[in-house]
Amino acid sequence: MNTTKHRHSGTRRRPITRPIAAAALGATLLTGCQQANQSLFIGDMSSAYNREIWWMSVWAIVLSIIIFVGVSYALFYTVQKFREDRHDAPPAQFHGNNRLEVILVAVPVIIVFGLSILTVRSMAILNPTPEQATKIDVLGKQFWWNFAYPETTSDAGGVVTNGNEMIMPTKQPVALTITSGDVIHGFWAPNIGGQRAAMPAVQKTWQVDTERPGAYQGNCSQLCGASHANMRYKVVALDQERYDATLAAMKAYRAPEPAPGSAEARGYALFMQGKSSTGAVSCAACHRVQGTPAGGVAGPDLSFFGTRRTLGAGMWEAMTDEKWEDPKAAKQLSDWLKNSPRVKPGSLMPTYDGSEYRNTKGELVKGGTLTDAEIDDIAAYLRSLQLPEEADYWRDSPVIGAGATGGNQ
Repeated sequence: MNTTKHRHSGTRRRPITRPIAAAALGATLLTGCQQANQSLFIGDMSSAYNREIWWMSVWAIVLSIIIFVGVSYALFYTVQKFREDRHDAPPAQFHGNNRLEVILVAVPVIIVFGLSILTVRSMAILNPTPEQATKIDVLGKQFWWNFAYPETTSDAGGVVTNGNEMIMPTKQPVALTITSGDVIHGFWAPNIGGQRAAMPAVQKTWQVDTERPGAYQGNCSQLCGASHANMRYKVVALDQERYDATLAAMKAYRAPEPAPGSAEARGYALFMQGKSSTGAVSCAACHRVQGTPAGGVAGPDLSFFGTRRTLGAGMWEAMTDEKWEDPKAAKQLSDWLKNSPRVKPGSLMPTYDGSEYRNTKGELVKGGTLTDAEIDDIAAYLRSLQLPEEADYWRDSPVIGAGATGGNQ
């Protein structure tokens, strides 16, 4: 924020006022300095969750205004009426006035009791999750997210899972069951509902919803380490018919088999086996790709990476039609594969440019090396991991709260 004083024609411009500065700072912190410039909005009335919270908040706000006005009136009336310069006699004593004491105690109790009833009512509506709700399991780890669909087993084996992008239907409750694989994280996509803490060895279930299709921003709301602000995700809400078709395509999906001798084939070999001669470990040791031997769970699921529009848990986005073929997006992907801890502090992904990195045990170890051509081959393989075009959940999905800038952010 620029608060520098400027001089012009003998006058001085005022610096940005504190309220505006505070609002700007709050927006920056809330969005985690997103490169994508997508805003969050806790007052999105497309969500029944938010509407219920708003209804409860209106009563609390109205009562607060009444209390403020009443107390202010009583204060100013008393000060004005009983000013010392208008009264020479000592003020009358009223201790022991049982009626006044009862009123002073009863009124706050009634107000608190009323607010408690409103709060319990809203909790009774929002906390239970209906049996027919769509179920999604959420896993938070430093510094990424996995979204699994426990009621949908893929034809290739295992539960359908997507990394850092959650797909949900509109116009019905979605039951999220959240946990953490390491430290405490916070799941918060305010456009679709309230936030919950993700704690190790604890599972919490609550409901979210939205009536409006589109892509929403979500962030980690609990300080969890060096890249807390970079632990983001997207929520893509689809109409029920399109959601069912997308989930069916995910269920039937098997990673395509690369053509012999192609860049994708070379990338597949490196992804699965690494390069022992240079110490480059395999990607499959940490990541899962549906329909292949890759079944790692230490990192996010990469089965549909080519369809996804985010990289590094939402640090970078490829929102152009070329997706990861876009030159800027391709450069970001290459830099990420070479040395992710350099571009995302705290990342536990191994380096492939020979740099040192910290493994999952916190030990400082030397990474392996891959040539630029080999990095490009792995990137080519990742780009090939796409759902059928008709199942591309990003297609025609408006980005809710997006800034004026477009293209690849």
